[in-house]
Amino acid sequence: MEEQEAWRPHADFVNALVADGFVVLGGPLEEPDVLLICRADSAEEIRARLAADPWHRMDLLRIKSISRWTLRLGTLA
Repeated sequence: MEEQEAWRPHADFVNALVADGFVVLGGPLEEPDVLLICRADSAEEIRARLAADPWHRMDLLRIKSISRWTLRLGTLA
């Protein structure tokens, strides 16, 4: 991933989402998918926040699906 075009702007953008508390967990799944766990009130909020990602604007990153999730085991600090 680090060798893809505009890696640094994308990484800075996502790191800011983490610092803001919007992205709680994230990482790659099997190529080419990535999983993000976000704190959001709606799917529209997620789409709006991720639309500003440089990779999203370059069509390197697409939202495949958004699903509501309830944590039942463990905790997220």
